[in-house]
Amino acid sequence: MDISIREHIINNFKDDDLNSIFDAIEESVKSNDELTLPGLGVFMSLIWEKSSQEEKDNLLKKIKDSLNKA
Repeated sequence: MDISIREHIINNFKDDDLNSIFDAIEESVKSNDELTLPGLGVFMSLIWEKSSQEEKDNLLKKIKDSLNKA
């Protein structure tokens, strides 16, 4: 069986509650571990696909502001 990273991450979290997902994101960000970047990327792509243009614009502004402060 050949499963993509994206499918694996979605299947791994799809039945989790909000607190579990929150904790996973918090831990990924705090740990600064590059191994978690694909998972965060999948979460970002899911958000992007479901966002309105206004929400996308807000996300882009937040990303740009964060890049400028990094």
